[in-house]
Formats: sequence, C-alpha cells, structure tokens
Amino acid sequence: MESIRNIKERRSIRQYKDTPVTAEQITEIVEAARFAPTWKNSQTVRYHAVLDKALKDRIAAEGTLNFSKNGNNIRSAAALVVLTTVDGIAGYEPDGTPTTSKGSHWQSFDAGIACQTFCLAAHDKGLGTLIMGIFDEPKIQEILNLPAGESVSALIAVGYPEADPAAPKRKDVSEILTILG
Repeated sequence: MESIRNIKERRSIRQYKDTPVTAEQITEIVEAARFAPTWKNSQTVRYHAVLDKALKDRIAAEGTLNFSKNGNNIRSAAALVVLTTVDGIAGYEPDGTPTTSKGSHWQSFDAGIACQTFCLAAHDKGLGTLIMGIFDEPKIQEILNLPAGESVSALIAVGYPEADPAAPKRKDVSEILTILG
C-alpha cells in the first residue's frame, strides 16, 4: 500500500468483526513497527499482545477506569496490544541526567511514533486499530505482570473492522502550517 494513501485511509475502529487475529499477524505488524525511530536508537518500546479473551475481558472490566467505551472497544476487538516503554532511557544520558529540558517527554514521543507505526502496519494488513489512552496503569501492570521499569503508554485494540468509517473533518493546511523564510 502506498504510504500517503495508508496514512490518509487509516481510521480509528470501534466495531470489529468476530474474526480472530493470530499471533503471527501481530508478529508481522511488530516486525514492521520496530523500525519506528527512537531516541538515540534506544528501541525502548515493547508490545504485549493479549489474544486470550478472558484476559482481554478482565482488562476491559478492571483496567479502564470505568470508562465503558474503552471497555467495550477492548471486548469487541480480537486482540489488545499494550504498548509500553522502558523507563529512564529516552531523553537521558547514561548517568541518568536529562539530555534536554524535555526530560522524559522523549519516552512518550517514542511511544507515539511506535504506536502510529504499529497502526499503519496493521492497516496495511487489513486490520483496524484504536489507540486508547484512558486506562488504569497500575491495574494493567498487575493483570499482565509487566516487567518492572516499563510504563504503559497506550492500549491498542486490533481486529477486522466491522465498517469503514468516514474520515473526520481535518483542518485546512493553511491553519496548521507556517512557512518561514
């Protein structure tokens, strides 16, 4: 799929078909997503794929801060990817001091790039995704027994789209672009 077309056609999906997503498919998507750029090539993003329905349902029930829309999205999707980042590396020197005034901001920046790259790779393979930011991080860490020193950056629902939603209205380029010089 052409890159620009992929970017323009990818949508946030909230309704999924009852069709499984396999570990092999998730592996292929992460194979592509791992090429997302990171701070000093630190590659601190991690992907925890949840294919087990009971585990997914538990996260939906206990890990979404009672935000029912996210719970429903997780239950509807065939898979859930919990995207984490290793703490204290992106934005820091080896001795732990911040490299720039942005400090740990770079950890979130790297997670965002990786998340979008994952979603574009999934779209390229015919899968829909939804990036979710309302979640109970300590509860998700507990449920999945995530490694110490990893922070949950996003939850990504993954599955075959039930429908192809229309693109939301976008601002005109003139509203978001300033050319200097």
